[in-house]
This record gives sequence, C-alpha cells and structure tokens, in this order.
Amino acid sequence: MYDYDLLVVGSANADLVIGVERRPGAGETVLGTDLAVHPGGKGANQAVAAARLGARTALLARVGDDDYGRLLLDSQRAAGVDTVGVLVGGAPTGVALITVDPSGDNSIVVSPGANGRLAPGDVRAAASLFHASRVVSTQLEVPLETVVEVVRSLAPGSRFVLNPSPPLPLPREVLDACDPLIVNEHEAKVILGDACVSDRPEDWARILLAKGPRSVVVTLGAEGALVASGAEVSRVPSVKVDAVDTTGAGDAFTAALAWRLGTGASLARAAAYAARVGAAAVTRAGAQASYPTAAEVDAL
Repeated sequence: MYDYDLLVVGSANADLVIGVERRPGAGETVLGTDLAVHPGGKGANQAVAAARLGARTALLARVGDDDYGRLLLDSQRAAGVDTVGVLVGGAPTGVALITVDPSGDNSIVVSPGANGRLAPGDVRAAASLFHASRVVSTQLEVPLETVVEVVRSLAPGSRFVLNPSPPLPLPREVLDACDPLIVNEHEAKVILGDACVSDRPEDWARILLAKGPRSVVVTLGAEGALVASGAEVSRVPSVKVDAVDTTGAGDAFTAALAWRLGTGASLARAAAYAARVGAAAVTRAGAQASYPTAAEVDAL
C-alpha cells in the first residue's frame, strides 16, 4: 500500500512575471506591466497540479529561509501537498523571470538558488518517501547528479516519469528508467542531438525509444501530444481553448499524466486526460493559480 500517489522531486521557484506587448530583442528595452509574484518552479508546479486533481502528493525540494520560500511552502500546503520533504536553507529561494506576450506565450530565465543545492544526499535521506510513493516524477531544474540518485532510489514496482527541462544530454541509466520520458519539440531535439534526422515527431519518438526509455510522450502544444510505447505510436488530440497564459501548462500536463498512470490508466488515456488538464491551465493567468480541479477538467 502506497501512502502517496505521486512524489515530485524538483525545483521550487518564485515566478516574477511581467506582461509585454512583445519580447525584447538583443540590446532592446521594452516596457511591461506591473510585476506579479507567484509560486512556481517545475517541481512545485507539478506537486500542486497533482494535488488539485486529487492525488496524494509529496514534494522533495529545497527553498531558502526567506519570504519567497515561505510563499512556496504556503502554496503547497494550501493545495494539500505533503511538504515533509521540503528542505529549508542553504541558499536563497530560486527565482524565475518570466515575460508573457498577448498571445499567452512566455520566455523564462531561471536563477536556481536553493534548487541547485538539492543534493544526492538529500535524496538518500528521503528514502522513506520513495518507498511510500507509487510514481516518482522529476525534471532538470535540479542538479543532474540528483536526478541520477532519484533513479537509484526508486522503490521496486514504482514508476519513474521525467520531463528533461531544461534539456541536457541524459545518461543511459536515467533514460532506461523513464516510463515515460516527456519532451516537447525543443527538448526532443536537444536529447536526440545528431540523431535528430527528421522533422516528424513520430520519428523523434521512435529514436528516443531506441535510446532506452520504456515509453515516450512528445507534447505538441495546440496540436496535442504523441505517445509511443514499444512498436505503437499514436496521436492524442488537443482541446481547443482560448489561451491566456501558457506558463506552467507543461507541468500540469506532466503531473496529470504521472498521476493517471499510477491509477492504472494506459499511456494514451493518461495523455488524453493530461491534455485536458493542460488546456484548462492555459485559460487562466499564472502557473499554480491556473491549475484545475478534477471537476473542472471533467467539465471542459
């Protein structure tokens, strides 16, 4: 019996958001809206998104002993996330600088702060969380050696989900554990490197599978997603909505997919549900504040 449906290991940032008419070019200054501060970070976002949907969720992360850290802890607890694994101190809380244009598209620069201090030793010290979790999800806003230790700490029978963002070449040990590896177009091309010899997402998925993952999901924005497992590759349609802000939508997708896989859903069904969660998230501003409940997803 698992105590948690999902353990998220990853980053927790304060999102500093400014709306702009257009993103600046090199050497250019543009005026924006008033600064808004929101709780964010790919790990913290995934944890809140899953908990909002009803998943029993825990977060393993590190924040600073500062106002941003307290903002993040309050947000996790308000969503129902167990924060027993959130470590405090060692560096200032990570910060993401985000610009959002009128179409809802965003550009993000991250200062890792305390996220960069989440160490392999922290993972080993949290062994009880890993043994209590059905699915473990992580990203690459924490050190790669910490992600490797996550893979080594997985309990027998648990499932590992990775969104390699920001993308880096991954060791075979990590790739072999992914079930699934979740990538967008940019992430797929970075991981494929010289092996990216096609413009077709179906080909990316097949080549990525050959590198070790047990399954692969390629997210395609408004075009939905593509899922691949074994010899089977299939498309998952998107839900048409009016996008307001895409910040954190990929995190909502990953969290929803990871949770549904843990309930026994097939990869295709889990991805279809995750697409609806991601679509609901882009209809509202912000990251965590935009994440829907299960009832809101059902009504979409």
